[in-house]
Amino acid sequence: MANHKSALKRIRQASVRRLRNRYVNKTARNAIRDLRADEDKKSAQKRLPVVISMIDKLAKKNIIHRNKASNLKSKLTRAVAAL
Repeated sequence: MANHKSALKRIRQASVRRLRNRYVNKTARNAIRDLRADEDKKSAQKRLPVVISMIDKLAKKNIIHRNKASNLKSKLTRAVAAL
């Protein structure tokens, strides 16, 4: 167990950040899943910029790698275009 006040604070901060990262990541994954399942092209085109923004924010915060973000955005854009 930690012996310093700063170490205890670090543990608290890490816990809060981990939970926030998990929530944001799961929310984005659900949005991606819903976008892929969408059959209507208009609604998918409307939803695509929102999902891309979520992906960019995950990459910016290093929750996912920037290359993974790029691959996801590319695949989603192609999927929406193919509808």
